[in-house]
Amino acid sequence: MFDYSLFYKKAEGSIVFVAVYVDDVLIIGTHLQEIESLKDFLHNTFKIKDLGRLHYILSLKVQYTYKGVLMSQKKFTMDILKEFGCIDFPLIASPLDSSVKMKADEGALLTDPSYYRMLIGKLNFLTNIRLEIAYSV
Repeated sequence: MFDYSLFYKKAEGSIVFVAVYVDDVLIIGTHLQEIESLKDFLHNTFKIKDLGRLHYILSLKVQYTYKGVLMSQKKFTMDILKEFGCIDFPLIASPLDSSVKMKADEGALLTDPSYYRMLIGKLNFLTNIRLEIAYSV
């Protein structure tokens, strides 16, 4: 066990990983029979539903091509831009002027800080995959 939500089973010539997040379970491995056996056990124990090949998990869209697997957060990112009314904003290199010094005791207070907290929470989640935006967030 690596984490409280990541488990693995290693046997002769095969390995199976199980990632669990709330009610989402992702099972991957090197041997189809081991994976099927684990899915049968989980279904008999917990009544899981097999949704088939992975297409979307935790804001990641998974696409399969002849060259491999592509993972993207485009839909999640576009949903954030739409939800917070930023979809039509022009592209800029950085939203902050690097010469401005911000101070905690200056400026107007937000009328609804929960709106800001929700946006920052979603952007923080997005930075787990998109590290190039971590500094901006």
